[in-house]
Amino acid sequence: MKQCMDAENLHRRLKKIAGQVNAIDKMVDEDVPCEDVLIQINAVKSALHKVGQIVLEGHLNHCVRDGIEHGDADKTIANFAKAIDHFSRMS
Repeated sequence: MKQCMDAENLHRRLKKIAGQVNAIDKMVDEDVPCEDVLIQINAVKSALHKVGQIVLEGHLNHCVRDGIEHGDADKTIANFAKAIDHFSRMS
């Protein structure tokens, strides 16, 4: 997987998301208004979705391309379709 994408970028994004989730947890304890908590939850969802897009793009540019060029194109395309299906269920 590391060869498919910029792992440093993903780690940086995931650490930021973890920090956002921790901040939401604190907001609950601090009795922050629900609307503000929901705004932060949406920000985390968007950030996590972007991470998924980066992973999917890396998969397409490396694994799928390699599978089509050097392997079984039909199987590679079917597997990519499954990956898209899994990702699309996230939102």
